[in-house]
Amino acid sequence: MKLVIISGRSGAGKSVALHVLEDLGFFAIDNLPIGLLSELPHHLPNSNNRVAVSIDARNIVTDPEGIQPHFDKLRDDGVSASIIYLDSDDATLIERFNATRRKHPLSSKQTSLVEAIEQEAHLLESIAEQADLRIDTSNLNIYDLRDVIKQQLQENSQQAVAIQFQSFGFKRGAPKDCDFIFDVRCLPNPYWEVQLRQYTGQDQPVIEFLEQDFSVRAMLSDISGFLDKWLPSIIASGRNYITIGIGCTGGQHRSVYTAEQLAARFQQQYPQTLVRHRDLRLANKD
Repeated sequence: MKLVIISGRSGAGKSVALHVLEDLGFFAIDNLPIGLLSELPHHLPNSNNRVAVSIDARNIVTDPEGIQPHFDKLRDDGVSASIIYLDSDDATLIERFNATRRKHPLSSKQTSLVEAIEQEAHLLESIAEQADLRIDTSNLNIYDLRDVIKQQLQENSQQAVAIQFQSFGFKRGAPKDCDFIFDVRCLPNPYWEVQLRQYTGQDQPVIEFLEQDFSVRAMLSDISGFLDKWLPSIIASGRNYITIGIGCTGGQHRSVYTAEQLAARFQQQYPQTLVRHRDLRLANKD
């Protein structure tokens, strides 16, 4: 039995994630009481060999022992269990609740929305620390989130691990869901070449500009060497999803080029290598 646990703070996209898994053929259970988690294998038909459940902070409150004993029992029973944890920054969560006029599940007359969001983060801390995959949805819409989850969970018989190279611009903040972040702002910036401003790191004029510089080639070699050395150990520890962030100023040129080049290098060894450009569609300069 393969079990995927969806958790995270309210407003971060748990319902969307659960629906995606249901579309992928998982038997989906929303808001499962945590006390029933370890009992799932004994109460589901054998035909339900792929199950997805969502667990939120309200479930944690009802069980003083938390998720760990149930998670340990699942693994002892031979269940392949993984956790996907969704989160957003506080400001985004507040904006989403205000826009939808929904009540936060932990808010009350005595607890404000801001306090409820902070309390929820504390309650879910133990789950967040054990997550196999963390996704920061602050800059994702519903369709982006669906694509990210589908990409991460696509099964591949040749290689189970999914590696994602994600470009971004530091001026919009570093993503929270990366296992590693490499800063390439020290490389030559195509933005200062007037004839290159209209292009991105996916376009040939920018590619040629960057490829001719020794520091760019050295950066690619050093990052590749680091990942070649440490990815096998990380994968051996049981990680199924690894996200590697590549950041420049605006997320248009250097980070996009570097992410594309690294993905191409690792694609053969890790067939489920993915590329995502967080800020490429949001700005027109680096």
